[in-house]
Amino acid sequence: MADPGSDGGGIRADWATKDFYKELGVAKTATADEIKKAYRKLARANHPDSHPDDKAKHDKFKAVAEAYDVIGDPEKRKKYDEARRLFASGGFPAGGFGGGGGAGFDVDDLLRQQHSGGGGGFGDLFGDLFGGGFGRRQQRAARGADLETTATIGFAEALEGVTVSLRIAAEGACPTCAGTGGKPGTTPHRCPTCDGTGFVVASVGGAFSMNETCPGCGGRQLVYDDPCPTCHGTGRGSSVRTIQAKIPAGVKDGQRIRLRGKGAPGERGGPAGDLFVTVKVTGHRIFGRKGDDLTLEVPISFTEAALGAEVKVPTLGGAPVTLKVPAGTPNGRTFRIRGRGARKKDGSHGDLLATVEVQVPATLSDEARQALQAYAAATGSTPLRANLFPDGE
Repeated sequence: MADPGSDGGGIRADWATKDFYKELGVAKTATADEIKKAYRKLARANHPDSHPDDKAKHDKFKAVAEAYDVIGDPEKRKKYDEARRLFASGGFPAGGFGGGGGAGFDVDDLLRQQHSGGGGGFGDLFGDLFGGGFGRRQQRAARGADLETTATIGFAEALEGVTVSLRIAAEGACPTCAGTGGKPGTTPHRCPTCDGTGFVVASVGGAFSMNETCPGCGGRQLVYDDPCPTCHGTGRGSSVRTIQAKIPAGVKDGQRIRLRGKGAPGERGGPAGDLFVTVKVTGHRIFGRKGDDLTLEVPISFTEAALGAEVKVPTLGGAPVTLKVPAGTPNGRTFRIRGRGARKKDGSHGDLLATVEVQVPATLSDEARQALQAYAAATGSTPLRANLFPDGE
């Protein structure tokens, strides 16, 4: 998420001291897919929806979201890596950004010069690296964060499609002050802490110092004497809203659906982020699924398998169909009933795969036993297991 004073592809100055690779638990050489996989795992494990009262997990969720926003973007990652390299190698001016040393200048003066319209200085030197200048008053629009949630639907709903209600918790601009931090109706003035630059100089150890977001105005460059009563001057707020999400027909268990513009609201007029919904599909009492086909186990008797039969079988959401079982059908044979499966993306349907399971009776009446003994006597000469033994045994 962009900060005040940075453009869409810029990097905040204080990010040079943060290890986003460590935050996501990946190596600096990790691929884009590895970074995305690590982020999704951590986001699911620490999502506020799953842990509404766990502040530590809330903080972790924000941290991994910030890390992914930077190193998950190829351009930002490139600039971030360069900032880290310069910081680690001491590639900044002698005496740091805080003045002194052999440089003989005051960064505060340079920032004020740029704020007043003067060119040059660190604002030009590091403008691209840290997002377009340190002292820029204009606050650019920022896209809202992407959010993740889950939705559990029934087996039949997954096949036909369904609209579900989802409760979404997100952090964004305070609804009372619209993110300004001031009491509605009051007038702001230039922040005295940073003199309206949005940044202050902070020591990060040794001879180095860095510009970081001003604690007085939160980078907004302006402050109010009367803070907003809702957010107490932070400009931030959280909200819980309910949205209607359309789950398409044919969705599979574990499938991830992207709902554009349904994520966290943007800041300063920026667009909202996206919402990613992982769909969980509950099982069915008799039907299963294999790709776009449905599966069904059909019990039949020994006589139906041996003599042949017409067996009525159910379909999901439709009328039963008659399955013709030929005489001599073996146990486990699968029959394909076309067009009775899941709906495909093109609107057509998969098939219903009906597998017959020959049932062996657990108990027999005297009459049935005599009939089977007569059958055994009539077929006893058939060497069913002759191929299991070597010749002569």
